[in-house]
Amino acid sequence: MQRSAIFHLIACLLLLTLNACGDVATLPEQAGIGPHPKLPPPNPTLIPTVNIAPAKGWPADAKPKASPGLAVSAFATGLNHPRWLYVLPNNDVLVAEASAPPKPEGDKGIRGWLMKWFMDRAGATPPSANRITLLRDANGDGTVETRTIFLQGLNSPFGMTLVGNDFYVADTDKLMRFPYRAGETQITGTGVKVIDLPADPINHHWTKNVIASRDGSKLYVTVGSNSNVGENGMENEANRAAIWEVDPATGQWRIFASGLRNPNGMDWEPRSGALWTVVNERDEIGSDLVPDYMTSVKEGSFYGWPYSYYGQHVDSRVKPPRPDLVAKAIVPDYALGAHTASLGLVFYKGDLLPKRFKGGAFIGQHGSWNREPRSGYKVIFVPFVDGRPTLPPENVLVGFVSADGDALGRPVGVAVDRSGALLVADDVGNTIWRVTPATK
Repeated sequence: MQRSAIFHLIACLLLLTLNACGDVATLPEQAGIGPHPKLPPPNPTLIPTVNIAPAKGWPADAKPKASPGLAVSAFATGLNHPRWLYVLPNNDVLVAEASAPPKPEGDKGIRGWLMKWFMDRAGATPPSANRITLLRDANGDGTVETRTIFLQGLNSPFGMTLVGNDFYVADTDKLMRFPYRAGETQITGTGVKVIDLPADPINHHWTKNVIASRDGSKLYVTVGSNSNVGENGMENEANRAAIWEVDPATGQWRIFASGLRNPNGMDWEPRSGALWTVVNERDEIGSDLVPDYMTSVKEGSFYGWPYSYYGQHVDSRVKPPRPDLVAKAIVPDYALGAHTASLGLVFYKGDLLPKRFKGGAFIGQHGSWNREPRSGYKVIFVPFVDGRPTLPPENVLVGFVSADGDALGRPVGVAVDRSGALLVADDVGNTIWRVTPATK
């Protein structure tokens, strides 16, 4: 028997063991959602729960199911692991097609090998296309007529933002700036590195997002942690689990907020003007813990990771403890469910969709691996009242997991085009979905 076949057999046996030994949620997914989630005692197990929906992709003519009053259609298909979206002023849509870069240290040992195998099963580790593709719907009919490579030769790109004629891309290891001219379908100018970003050989959370302040004078960059709860050593967490504030003119930067295990989506709340982010919390202390969350980001604030979660709930796995930092930990604003892998975030400022969506937040939930039963695998909407999320969320797109438990798609980035339609990047279905009002 070939070595790869032996490894596959071992992994299958281990997967059966993991499914048998892990815990099962005692609370419904909804208990971990809202401004005051239920937080039961931790339930760590010798072998963690592993419950991945294997990546299959969509059958012909299949698509997600939209909530009442909405319709969904394919805006673009045949992409290569589309992760993040950015809409240019002329309504061209940019898509970052990327996967994790090689991790020479992160995949070592039995645990590293198993995690790589599980991520392969989830469709998370194809070779990275390392490019940004431009999609143009010139006649506004909701489908793409022009598709071009906007930028290539990047290093696992993710976040994008435009400030004037400067186009910024957050690669996994650096923030880059490129010259941009309105309407062009390809950038040919040479990029300039603004700053380096943490990307050592472990590089556990590789995605880096970037948005600009409203006046364009500052950039904000997300940098996820290098571990689950610091098990790789806190020396490998320097300047990670944080949002950076960057001065693009000088390259000077500082930590704007910290203790955020893996922040991804960011946007400016339209009423208050505050920066908000969605954060993936820690794993392996039970199917009911810890809820991912969305929160306003306060300058100089600390949100607990790795020493505590959801405020000052101490994580006893982290050694040595830091009660001084736990005492400073801020409670997030709104829980999004345990292990939902909430990634995309955009506030709705358009007028096309029904009025109930005005001012609230759309969130792309990539879906769980460490929960039984599964959570996430959908796009939700969180209503805001007076600049705060207080009401229960609404499922906007569902049906990403088949009746057999296979992942037909997995939502990641979300954006709103100039017409007011919602766009959703699906990195397993290799599709950009477009959500509009249902026709009568």
